[in-house]
Amino acid sequence: MISLKRIYTIAGLIIAIVILSIVAFTTWYTVDESDQAVILTFGKVEEGITEPGLHFKLPWPVQSVEKLSKETFSLQFGYEEKDGKIKDFPDETKMITGDENIVLADLVVQWKITDPEKYLYNAEEPEEILYDATSSSLRSIIGGSKIDDALTSGKADIEADVRELLTSLIGKYDIGISILAVKLQDVELPNDDVRKAFTDVTDARETANTKKNEADKYKNQRMNEAEGEKKALISKANGEKAARLERARGDVAVFNKLYGEYKNNPDITRERLVIETLEQVLPGAEIYIMNDDGNTMKYFPIRPLEKEQAKPKEEGGTDNE
Repeated sequence: MISLKRIYTIAGLIIAIVILSIVAFTTWYTVDESDQAVILTFGKVEEGITEPGLHFKLPWPVQSVEKLSKETFSLQFGYEEKDGKIKDFPDETKMITGDENIVLADLVVQWKITDPEKYLYNAEEPEEILYDATSSSLRSIIGGSKIDDALTSGKADIEADVRELLTSLIGKYDIGISILAVKLQDVELPNDDVRKAFTDVTDARETANTKKNEADKYKNQRMNEAEGEKKALISKANGEKAARLERARGDVAVFNKLYGEYKNNPDITRERLVIETLEQVLPGAEIYIMNDDGNTMKYFPIRPLEKEQAKPKEEGGTDNE
């Protein structure tokens, strides 16, 4: 029969082995690249560990380790996506706009844990707080926006305003979370009839804008063409004006020269002007110089002599022939 002393010895060895095992397996831990850790001493946070690798601490139950991920998380508000299937929660996403229209709005919030101590111990359910703050922020911003902005071109502004308000709320709650991005997924009307009516109105507005842009383009084109024609007419008129002024100056110079000659030889000048005028008025008429002394009228046949003089030249002759 085993003695009592031997039983105590075996029990002591077992206890010692257990204690040594606990010490051996709880005095070191590893932190991965995607993790961050918090060291607790008798349940009180001592320090945060963000460097990856092998680390040592006091054995349990003196110190313990809480590990949290450093990855970026996504909060899906208004819907849930699992295994490629999307489940909507319309009761959560139904909200009223600033111009008293009802819309369904859901979004995604990207966030990460930046302060593990606050995330673990400042709130019991930090993700629930984040969800409620997201709902409050989105409803507040949608409630101050018009339906046109929420459904069309104002989505980017709504996203920015929701992110700003949500960041402010999370900062006040002090739960160790940072908001990285806010993305609206869908903003739509609650039923098909209302959605179709709004779509028709939007299409009509876009058509009106297109027509207006086309009209403005045509107006600008015609104005440019008219401006070009105006400049061309002005340029042509200025050229015509300059030409007429030059012709007038030339006519004045000719008249002054003729007038000077007329003053010197009025008879010759008068006859010359008469002859030139007749040539202009009757370009094909024969002109004869006559002498009327009261008896027989005599004339000097200029044209026949000109023809006789021109004939040898046409035949290839010279004046000496």
